[in-house]
Amino acid sequence: QVQLVESGGGLVQAGGSLRLSCAASGRTFSNDAMGWFRQAPGKEREFVAAIRWSGGSTSYADSVKGRFTIARDNAKNMVYLQMNGLLPEDTAVYYCATTYWSALGVPRRPRDFDYWGQGTQVTVSS
Repeated sequence: QVQLVESGGGLVQAGGSLRLSCAASGRTFSNDAMGWFRQAPGKEREFVAAIRWSGGSTSYADSVKGRFTIARDNAKNMVYLQMNGLLPEDTAVYYCATTYWSALGVPRRPRDFDYWGQGTQVTVSS
């Protein structure tokens, strides 16, 4: 079965950087899209970034555009989220998710994704 395992979270000061990793296994992902979402306490899960495994098209939330970069390593079945210029409001549990995607563009809604990881905590102190 499909498994997604996130890593790389932690505590960082505002302005710092972290790189999250997501290891995917269980099937061939060449026709999938992979997304990163986050959820802060008391808030809904929100879209952060997504990438298509084939072609590498990306999409970002406005709140992270220019600070975060999503990338994938097809050979390793890994997806990364490089987070620079972190702000206290970036504090959340970060989840990776994947879905088979044949439509145009890149999915951005949580309901578009079928499989989710367990999440990794990112805490940004001011």
